[in-house]
Amino acid sequence: MSTRGSAKPLRADAQRNRQALLAKAREIFDAGEFFDLRFDDFARLAGVGTGTLYRHFPTREALAEAVYREEVVALCDRARRLQATSPPLEALATFLRDFVDYLHEHHGLARTLATLMTTGSEALADGSRALEEAVTDLVAAAVEEGTVRGDVGAGAVMMALHGIGAAHDRPGWRAEADGVITLVLDGLVQGAQPSSPNDSPAR
Repeated sequence: MSTRGSAKPLRADAQRNRQALLAKAREIFDAGEFFDLRFDDFARLAGVGTGTLYRHFPTREALAEAVYREEVVALCDRARRLQATSPPLEALATFLRDFVDYLHEHHGLARTLATLMTTGSEALADGSRALEEAVTDLVAAAVEEGTVRGDVGAGAVMMALHGIGAAHDRPGWRAEADGVITLVLDGLVQGAQPSSPNDSPAR
């Protein structure tokens, strides 16, 4: 994801206050209580002053975007760790199942962020690109190994993940979501062949 490269590092106390606000916001998002609170209440609940809240996050949207950016960074870091420590197909499969776990455990957070952040949000666009790049790297490594077919790119996998998230209110969502991931993985593996040096994975 893009970063605010010109921003100066925060002092230790300011960084602690910022993280306290983000942690409390994440907790409130997960509980589905974000819209029940006045914005100023976040400062009180995080144990910081109102001025501190507005200095770091002047609006609800700014706070939501900061939480979203941190969540995306954590997911992308997870993908990179898996790629570095597991065989390619195992890394891809584990990440996809972890993503479903994440949606299940943090549905309130995901729904609140989706409500707050417009489709034109820079943070949303950055996050989508970062996640797709992480999935692309996982798929490409498995294609290169020959355990995943090379004619299906990461975009199709991302569409499946978006669909899973959008259908969260369906009865029996978790079992169906796991089933979709199984179908995706089965489809990616079917017909896979070791790639030649001249092959390039579909993206």
